[in-house]
Amino acid sequence: MNILFLCTGNSCRSQMAEGWAKKLKDESFHAYSAGVETHGLNERAVTVMKESGVDISDNKSKLVSDLPNDIEFDYVVTVCGNAKETCPFFPAKSKVVHVGFDDPPSQTKSMKNENEILDVYRRVRDEIKEFILTLPSALME
Repeated sequence: MNILFLCTGNSCRSQMAEGWAKKLKDESFHAYSAGVETHGLNERAVTVMKESGVDISDNKSKLVSDLPNDIEFDYVVTVCGNAKETCPFFPAKSKVVHVGFDDPPSQTKSMKNENEILDVYRRVRDEIKEFILTLPSALME
């Protein structure tokens, strides 16, 4: 089974989801992430994932078109509202499911305290982990 986690810029939430899926569910499915745009890998996402023992530092922000053409996705999980609204077309075989998570960069834009900023990233990281733990059964409901 192939699952794509899709977000706007493939910088934070979709990267966290891919990282958790590879760490926790590698035997259940193949996980990928991409964006409808590319924004570069978010360093704070890398930091909080590393705190939990998941290294995503070598990941790259990529578009769906950057993924190998021969991958047929069973599920496309949009993790933000913009990706849901601008989701590219996928063949009928692919089931598109929306599971939204807060956007840490947007939520922390006006914050100055780095620990408070990282706490927002940690909360979203943990929410994504809890969702990943329910896969793949949660997608089949």
